[in-house]
Amino acid sequence: MTPKTLMRRSRLLAAVVALIASAGVCIDRPAHAAPTESLILIEADTGKVLFAENAGYPWYPASITKVMTVYLALQAVREGRLRLDTLLTVSANAAAEPPSKMGFKPGTRLTLDNALKMLMVKSANDIAVVVAEGVGGSVPAFAAEMNRTAQRLGMVQSHYVNPHGLPDEGQISSARDIAILARAILRDFPEHRAYFDIPAVRLGKRMMRNYNTLIDRYPGADGMKTGFICSAGFNLVASATRDGKRLIAVALGQPSSPVRAVKAAQMLERGFSGAFTQGWLAPSLGNVESLQPIAAMPPDLREVMCGKHRQRPAAESVDADDNIGASASDGAPELSTALSLAAVRPASFKAADLIAPPGVPSRIVDVYLGDRRPATSTTVATTGNGTVTPVPAAKPGRTAARTPAGKTASKPAAATSRPAATGSKSAAAKATAKSTAAKSTAAKPAKRPDEPAWTSLSTTPLAASPPAALTATSQPALRSSTATAPSRPVARPAGPAAPKAAGQQKAGIQPAAKPAAAR
Repeated sequence: MTPKTLMRRSRLLAAVVALIASAGVCIDRPAHAAPTESLILIEADTGKVLFAENAGYPWYPASITKVMTVYLALQAVREGRLRLDTLLTVSANAAAEPPSKMGFKPGTRLTLDNALKMLMVKSANDIAVVVAEGVGGSVPAFAAEMNRTAQRLGMVQSHYVNPHGLPDEGQISSARDIAILARAILRDFPEHRAYFDIPAVRLGKRMMRNYNTLIDRYPGADGMKTGFICSAGFNLVASATRDGKRLIAVALGQPSSPVRAVKAAQMLERGFSGAFTQGWLAPSLGNVESLQPIAAMPPDLREVMCGKHRQRPAAESVDADDNIGASASDGAPELSTALSLAAVRPASFKAADLIAPPGVPSRIVDVYLGDRRPATSTTVATTGNGTVTPVPAAKPGRTAARTPAGKTASKPAAATSRPAATGSKSAAAKATAKSTAAKSTAAKPAKRPDEPAWTSLSTTPLAASPPAALTATSQPALRSSTATAPSRPVARPAGPAAPKAAGQQKAGIQPAAKPAAAR
């Protein structure tokens, strides 16, 4: 460690101690070496701590920072400063952020609602800056608002300098503070909890799964956010609900994505089973706010996570490793740490019993750019047997003919240009014949070469193709009946046909009833 780095870390430690002291909280001094992981499990409703291990140690939060970013965005919506349909613009500053990112060009616009979905599922760093600039005007102003909110919520160990959690020595939190934040966002914005349990989003043909592998795979999982940088390890704050009871688990400093999921699932499982509260020996840990913060530097796990000894060094800014979709019980050596944590689960527990293998997402939420959902977007549902069924959005109804105007007007022009055969035709008969000819011509628009044969049974007078309600299997029969049916009479302005048409109208004879329009 260079003298310059040592000096910077010493100043940071002094700032952390001052931050905690300013909140009037007693400070514990570390009695041993810095830990390599930090864990906590709490009840969401009461804040009661069910399990804690090194929960008061400062830690680099990584992308879990984005939970605070979402909190401030939802607070701005509640205060009327923004709406969920407010359009935000991708700045050059946002577009320059490293992955994980959406990769939009500067000037791209999207709604706050879509930005929050991308933020929570894709963990996009560029979108975090877009939201920060949209809410606070600039990243520094937004970071100042993050710090004020952290102090208001009782997060005495947290300090923010950016909205995404990319590496910065001034970006600090702890398992204790993250649990407080997760509880606060669920409590303060219950109407927006759906942002935290989206299994996957889709932008056009691009489908992105949630990095939180507990979603869809651990019973009752309904949130919340993952994070990773080399200095922090793999972090996760997860929530789950069973029988009306919601728990929040925080696991920091884990060696891989599968391990952090298993560690959180182990804590949640013990919490739902009551193992942490059964027996007279079960300790009382009080409320999460009462946990004592520890005045220390956050542990730097860079060498452990991304050192040269690793067969595949972890990327600095990617929120998940290549084995994110692997089963937690696939026998990978990395799982030995999680499986040996006897304090969190019974020895007979298996990871495969906690987390189901990866499968088809139960929901895929469409996101889009601009302020209007594309007409071609689809909603994807998963059936009970795992089959993905795309349901196309309804297309706008075609109420106008696609036939060129010149062709549709040619026949009426020819009919009306003929001289009358006799001078005895009454004015009423002429008007009736002309009206009947116009209707007959309108019912027969020219067919495009790429369209199937169609008849006057169409749902609108000028329809050029069959209604959507008619299936492909019904069309051959329809063509057959059309070929054998007599063609509809076309009224002529001269000769005996015209009086006949007029006589039909007077007698109340109407064409065959048309089928109801498809909607």
